[in-house]
Amino acid sequence: MHVTHLSLADFRSYAGVEVPLEPGVTAFVGPNGQGKTNLVEAVGYLATLGSHRVSSDAPLVRMGADRAIIRAQVKQGERQQLVELELNPGRANRARINRSSQVRPRDVLGIVRTVLFAPEDLALVKGDPGERRRFLDELITLRSPRMAGVRSDYDRVLKQRNTLLKSAALARRHGGRTMDLSTLDVWDQHLARVGAELLAQRLDLIAAIQPLADKAYEQLAPGGGPLALEYKPSAPGEAHAREELYEQLMGALAEVRKQEIERGVTLVGPHRDDLHLKLGSLPAKGYASHGESWSYALALRLASYDLLRAEGNEPVLVLDDVFAELDTRRRERLAELVAPGEQVLVTAAVDDDVPHVLAGARYSVSDGVVERV
Repeated sequence: MHVTHLSLADFRSYAGVEVPLEPGVTAFVGPNGQGKTNLVEAVGYLATLGSHRVSSDAPLVRMGADRAIIRAQVKQGERQQLVELELNPGRANRARINRSSQVRPRDVLGIVRTVLFAPEDLALVKGDPGERRRFLDELITLRSPRMAGVRSDYDRVLKQRNTLLKSAALARRHGGRTMDLSTLDVWDQHLARVGAELLAQRLDLIAAIQPLADKAYEQLAPGGGPLALEYKPSAPGEAHAREELYEQLMGALAEVRKQEIERGVTLVGPHRDDLHLKLGSLPAKGYASHGESWSYALALRLASYDLLRAEGNEPVLVLDDVFAELDTRRRERLAELVAPGEQVLVTAAVDDDVPHVLAGARYSVSDGVVERV
């Protein structure tokens, strides 16, 4: 699968830009702040319905515009599709496939798949648990686009349950009043049911990606491993099957209900879990050096790529200003590993940051102008 054309309107710094693309390596080269990352960010948004740089859509819309449009022509085998997203901050986003009638934005998931390497990836190792949960959930959605609906359902149930708990907590604090919490049992069941499905997918993913990440780390930093990925649930237990996970969550919710009512927040569920990353016998966070942390983050991304490719739909590889962050040894090894990809998009401040093995198309990006060189 590869993108053959990218079109942006009022996205980030671009009032409008048209970029023809082809298989193999394409590098966007230019000084920082000129719009290189904006191009690959748009491709990544089509794959995940989110940005790797910001948590909301508002910064993605050009100053003075009320909406932004990302449009891409995508080829998979002999099949071609045109996918379009209209970003409307404060309102519902809109989507089209092959210029047909409007579809839900999440219906475009799976048409474009990407694995994106970026300086922000260091947060996978050094950041808070939310970064690692996001990594898992975006990858399970790339594997199975229907999981976007499950994630959305979980967020909705969690919000409703937290609203009820917050109201109960406020009532207790102001006058000692009590609320009718009979509906909390129903929300517990909803949270446990949807949460169990999300947990099952996460556990399956970790089992699949563990050996691939270990192999990738060995390729990047020979003799430096092994890696271990350990899922730490907020609902303790060893369950893996959905029904067992449901019972495990229900039991944990019952145990912490008093605390939840006092604090006004849901204390158990996938939104409170973490993925512990170990290097050898020690946790990577706090113990791994800067270079080891980078290699760990890159190994997770390479493992993601290998997993998606093995499952039959090779993703677009995006390397956003990554090579400038790496020493020469890691730079060359990473380049050799990704060079065979069907489509590789690279951004760099100067030509010398792009390893020679990644020869291919070059675009100059300056003052919002994208030109083939």
